[in-house]
Amino acid sequence: MKGKTSNIFMTIILGLLILGLAGFGVTSFGGSMSRIGSVGDTDITVDEYARTLQNQIRATTAQTGQGLTMADARAIGLDRQVLSQLVTQAALDNEATKMGLSVGDARVLQDIQAIPTFQGLDGNFDRDSYEFALQSNGLTPAEFEEQVRADAARTLLQGAVAGGVRAPAAQSETLYQFVSERRQFDWLALDLATLDIAVPPVSDAEMRQFYETNPAEFTDPEAREITYVLLTPEMMLDEVTPSEEEIQRLYEERASEFDRPARRLLDRLVFGTDEEAQAALARIESGDITFEALVEERGLTLEDVDQGTVTEADLGAELATEIFALEDTGVIGPLPSPLGPALFQVNAILLPQVIPLSQVRDDLIAEFALDAARRAISAEIDALDDQLAGGATLEELAESSPMELGEIAVTVDTFDGPAAYPEFREAALTVSEESFPELEILDDGSVFALRLDGIRAPQLRPYDEAEDAVRTAAQARAERQAVRAEADALVERLRAGETFADLELTPVREDGLTRETFLEGAPVGLVTRAFDLNTGDVDVVSDEGGIALLRLEAILGPDPDDPDTAFVQQVLERSLSESLARDVFVAYSIALQEEAGIQIDQSAINAVQAQFP
Repeated sequence: MKGKTSNIFMTIILGLLILGLAGFGVTSFGGSMSRIGSVGDTDITVDEYARTLQNQIRATTAQTGQGLTMADARAIGLDRQVLSQLVTQAALDNEATKMGLSVGDARVLQDIQAIPTFQGLDGNFDRDSYEFALQSNGLTPAEFEEQVRADAARTLLQGAVAGGVRAPAAQSETLYQFVSERRQFDWLALDLATLDIAVPPVSDAEMRQFYETNPAEFTDPEAREITYVLLTPEMMLDEVTPSEEEIQRLYEERASEFDRPARRLLDRLVFGTDEEAQAALARIESGDITFEALVEERGLTLEDVDQGTVTEADLGAELATEIFALEDTGVIGPLPSPLGPALFQVNAILLPQVIPLSQVRDDLIAEFALDAARRAISAEIDALDDQLAGGATLEELAESSPMELGEIAVTVDTFDGPAAYPEFREAALTVSEESFPELEILDDGSVFALRLDGIRAPQLRPYDEAEDAVRTAAQARAERQAVRAEADALVERLRAGETFADLELTPVREDGLTRETFLEGAPVGLVTRAFDLNTGDVDVVSDEGGIALLRLEAILGPDPDDPDTAFVQQVLERSLSESLARDVFVAYSIALQEEAGIQIDQSAINAVQAQFP
């Protein structure tokens, strides 16, 4: 564990070093301000804080794809995260110095040579690359090597603290039993048909009451009134008519799709000598063994001998002549191959296929037209952008271009019309009334721009308009209540000692299910509920999807025959040990900070941050 921990920490340190040498342009803040704080006798330098903060900002920018200002970094706590990291690092450095803990020059050299940034094209350490990278970051070799020495010493200290930490056996065993234990139970989904019950249609009074007590179900969500202009390739098809020469050229460009030579689906089994191959062929021809069994006998699989679909051009002249001369599938050989004498099995014969232009003409015309329409739209984009930038309204844009003007009310549930495009929906749901229309380009070549005309607050639909929906919802509730009432009655009978057979019901038996099992067709909480019950307990489980009876038959421990059992136990033990090791290390670093004392110069921190955009 100690060795593994040391390797992990060294990998982290080397990664931080590489990031620190990425050339982000943070060098020195000069003047009398040289540090932003200290832990004990160990300073946290201005350059160290600036470089680490810049690295973190750049890493976050790369991860999110969005530029990050210093104000943004403070808003999400990056500056505090960096300061905390450096304080912990300084506390360890301070303690290592007090203990006299260090590493020799050989270890420092080994760590530096392992950093990819300093390696040449041949993969070996390159002195020129090393010195150039340090110079670009305002460091001398002596300064950087001292950092590497301190990092290595810190790693030794970390390994000594966290290495060898083991989770208590009782803890890992308890968690393992919880995760891996199983249940055997019977369950039955209930509905009107299963229970053979009928529910009369709901009355007008019941519908009215349901409407009044459940207004949210019949309230239309907030709608954003959108005016838009849209131009798709399909709108331009009538303006694009390919000539016969263009259709012929497209057909010839894709000749490989329409003119396919004869092909064979082929397997190849190679032997050491012609005699071995001939003996194997004799066994196949006598019926003693099949080609597939022969492959298996040789310790191979069919994937190992599969040659795929081949043409005559894929094979040598002699081999192609022999194989393509076969009029039916079968085994042929021995024949020469690049690997030696071989038996070949022809699994299928694919005849030459020529698709005439007349058969694919309509498809080619449609393809050509769509492609030409996309190019035509692309050619219009700059002009359309210029009109919008010049203050043209969407209405004016529709009058002066092929774009079509339209209106749509967009809610979170709108997926038709132009809202079928995810980009259009997102723009419609986020645009504000102060926003100016901007031209957006879609993946299929379409373009659109939109404007928010107003926002309609959620509205309760009048009863007359919602009547059909009310009837459906009220009837569904009545039927669900009837099924639930019958389920509760059945549970009481089962608890009183009756069986599913006594109730003329046939449940499904589940045997050895774990907590993670998903049962299709069952209420979502059914498996979870099974793990809450005692043997013999019966209950009703329900969710929006349905109602089911559940009876727990047995509580089973982990499956000893499951090959994954040992792996799960090892993962749990390792995870718990690593978590405990982290907790121990955090507690240790906090204790070091409290013992040594922390001094922070906020004015120096502010000055560093002021240098960032």
